Amino acid sequence: MRTTLDLPDELMRHLKARAALEGRSLRDLVLELVTRGLQAPAAQPTPAPLPVVRLGRPLALAPAQLNHADLSALAEE
Repeated sequence: MRTTLDLPDELMRHLKARAALEGRSLRDLVLELVTRGLQAPAAQPTPAPLPVVRLGRPLALAPAQLNHADLSALAEE
């Protein structure tokens, strides 16, 4: 099938030069590169790291202190 692609001039120059250096046609080079690109696994985006928020001194609470009243009192300090 024939199609038309609008490629940036610099990319086209790079493709033509590479094809010439490899002694092959531009068509064959582009077909290989497109095929390789489609066969490659899809890139998974790297999640952005979560920000670290420092709110003062670390809290050392016993499990018995993890109740609404004690936590509210700590929040008011």
